[in-house]
Amino acid sequence: MYHEWPRSSTFWLFLFAIDLDLARVSKDKACPCGGRLHCANYPRKPRGVSDTEAGNALRYRFSFCCACEGCRKRVTPPSVRFLGRRVYLGAVVVLVSAMRHGPSPRRVRELSELFGADRRTIERWQVFWREHFPQTPFWKAARGLLPLTDAAKPLPGVLLEVFLRGDDLQREWGLLLRFLSPITTTGRLANEIS
Repeated sequence: MYHEWPRSSTFWLFLFAIDLDLARVSKDKACPCGGRLHCANYPRKPRGVSDTEAGNALRYRFSFCCACEGCRKRVTPPSVRFLGRRVYLGAVVVLVSAMRHGPSPRRVRELSELFGADRRTIERWQVFWREHFPQTPFWKAARGLLPLTDAAKPLPGVLLEVFLRGDDLQREWGLLLRFLSPITTTGRLANEIS
């Protein structure tokens, strides 16, 4: 089931490699003004995993800044590790939100202990997936691309069912997070989550 997600440091290194590729694509495009992009990564202290699990793969988010004087625009590529500027890792937000479905206070307590997210944070994630995400242009366009067997099933559980079907959890989580990566950049999602 969903609780069998890859919690090893190799999983975070795998996601780091995907983000590195996404960053290279963004840097190769250059700034809209035509200027060169220089590295201007954001330091991060992500929540949801221990420091030993994460290692250096989660200490910063890739970003670039235009080298042209007067422009200095920032380009932040999509990410499979982070959901926007929020502190919890994307995989944790998806997993906890999917596992939260159901009224059990015990389940909330267990998820809070496992990932360090308090009840109010988990509730905000639920509101995001239930009310905000389905209204985004991204989801309205992307849901038609997915083989949804039960479109009425709650998000993000339906995404886990679509993407986590085989035996290679690391690869499948990578595909799911890459699918969601367009919502991780500024302006792509009007209502972000904590």
